[in-house]
Amino acid sequence: MKPKIILAAILLSGSTQVWAAPAPVSDIANSPSDIETRLAALENMIKSRNLLQVELQQQFQILQDEVNQLRGTTEEQGYKIEKMLQRQRELYQEIEERVSSAYSQPTSVSTEAVDSAASPISSNLSENDAYDRAVQMIMQDKRYEQAIPQFQAFLGQYPDSVYVPNAHYWLGQLLSMKSDDDTAKTHFAAVVEQFPNSNKRPDAMLKLATVHQKQNNIPEAKKILQSLIEQYPDSTAAKLAIDRIAKL
Repeated sequence: MKPKIILAAILLSGSTQVWAAPAPVSDIANSPSDIETRLAALENMIKSRNLLQVELQQQFQILQDEVNQLRGTTEEQGYKIEKMLQRQRELYQEIEERVSSAYSQPTSVSTEAVDSAASPISSNLSENDAYDRAVQMIMQDKRYEQAIPQFQAFLGQYPDSVYVPNAHYWLGQLLSMKSDDDTAKTHFAAVVEQFPNSNKRPDAMLKLATVHQKQNNIPEAKKILQSLIEQYPDSTAAKLAIDRIAKL
């Protein structure tokens, strides 16, 4: 009987320990809070990214507006420059027509010839004044014969002037109108060969070709006109050269 009582006591004692031992359960009390924290951090990251994208888009738009503005300014300046160049070409054409018209009147030429030696270029004139005076004789005074020694004296007195190619061009034009083609040719050739950056070079090439044409040197005239068209395709002189070469 005693052994049974002892065994029962032992069994009861063991069952008590088994029921008293807590079950191994994970602690998830803090999990919802962690998830909310992470979600909040993710939302902040997304907001920051969106704000950065908006800021970058705004900066890009500002840059785009500035580029468009600069492009518009460049186009406007280009248009103004083209208008100025066109006006300059028209002015030169007008001057040449005046000179041609003047030399078509023999009485005017002979009268001018009498006065030409009486008015040499003054040594007291500055470079600009000397050149302006020679040009004025063509533009305003219409003293074309007198303008020849003025330009010749200018070349002798100011050989390094920026106006030298222009002076050569005007001398070539004036002498060509007098049918002094050989001398005119040397002045036009001086512009073409010695001053590659001069804005008078395309006009001088056209005039040089004209002189060769007058002297019946057609192959050389064609060669110069073709070079003019290739080197200055957008110039007024090139457009005239296209018409000229088609008739040779």
